[in-house]
Amino acid sequence: MNAIVNLLRLSWVQLTRHKVRSLLTVLGVAAGMFLFTAVETLQHALAKATEETAADTTLVVYRQNRFCPSASKLPEHYADEIRRMPGVREVIPVQIVVNNCGASLDVITFRGVPDDELEKFAPEIKVTQGSMQEWKARGDGALLGEVFAQRRGLKPGDRFSGAGVTVHVAGIISSPFPQDNNVAYVKLPFLQRASKVGLGTVTQFNVRVNSSKDLAPVAKAIDERFHSDANPTDTRPEKAFFAESASQLIQIIGFTRWLGIGAVLAVGALVANALLLVVRGRVKENAVLRTLGYPGRAIACLVVSEGGMLGLIGGAAGVSLAALFLHWRSFTMGNEGQTLAVQPDATVVTLGIGFALALGILASLWPAFQAITQPIVKNLRN
Repeated sequence: MNAIVNLLRLSWVQLTRHKVRSLLTVLGVAAGMFLFTAVETLQHALAKATEETAADTTLVVYRQNRFCPSASKLPEHYADEIRRMPGVREVIPVQIVVNNCGASLDVITFRGVPDDELEKFAPEIKVTQGSMQEWKARGDGALLGEVFAQRRGLKPGDRFSGAGVTVHVAGIISSPFPQDNNVAYVKLPFLQRASKVGLGTVTQFNVRVNSSKDLAPVAKAIDERFHSDANPTDTRPEKAFFAESASQLIQIIGFTRWLGIGAVLAVGALVANALLLVVRGRVKENAVLRTLGYPGRAIACLVVSEGGMLGLIGGAAGVSLAALFLHWRSFTMGNEGQTLAVQPDATVVTLGIGFALALGILASLWPAFQAITQPIVKNLRN
């Protein structure tokens, strides 16, 4: 243990001997890890929104061959027939209004649900400001997700207009699900009138089934029942529905993977280059240490620990700044009515810092090899 502490202390002394060079290297690593963290946050958020699990029991019934919420119009009375189907636990009609159906960083999404079924539709939400009673008492009341409210600077009692709908902010809600934190919940009849689709028409139905095994047979039964109606349906599991509807958004996020790879390569090259300069600048020092009896592995460990420190310090700085920035700006990406919250979590932060440390160590292996393979006599003469 003492040997490791002494090694780290000596590595720190060596790095601080050249403050400007070390600082510039740390800043470069931080910039690369900032970009890497932003990309990983996008990828992680997308994975959580699209990967199905055994706990998923929700289907989304949409108008066939329609994607934007404004184009999906279904009769509200479909709910009564769906409720009678085997395996169905509950059916909730939902009206959705968005300001932009294309890919966008600033999406305003209103969800209209029956006021007596909000707890069933989103049982996980908690009112953190304002009150549920005021929402139920006002016809134009809205419950805003905390990320939505933060992005718009809204609080209970404010008036807010968007997508042609004007509401009174009755409360702010929080939820473990990003979708709930990025929308405004209003009463179904109010949104039907405000969006001018008319009473009795909804965008979709959210159907809860008894277990995940019922997802496929219930979806098939719903689509077969309304196949020959004037408004045929297309029913899919909720996460599959997101993946299909937000395909343009998914393609954009998929491209960012290359940016993350580029950032990683840049960080590795930067640390390796900095350590090669360090090794070349300490040619005589390393030769003297080896002459005095220091083994080559000790000098190699010294170089590797310096690389690890550069990666760890720069990575921690870049990851922390990215997490704070994304939390502060509360970015939300949307496409065809589906929203994706770009919010970092502990998994992304831990992965980023650990990856930066590993990258710093990996990038230092070649400079360490160079340091122990240089001829001692030639280095002393130099």
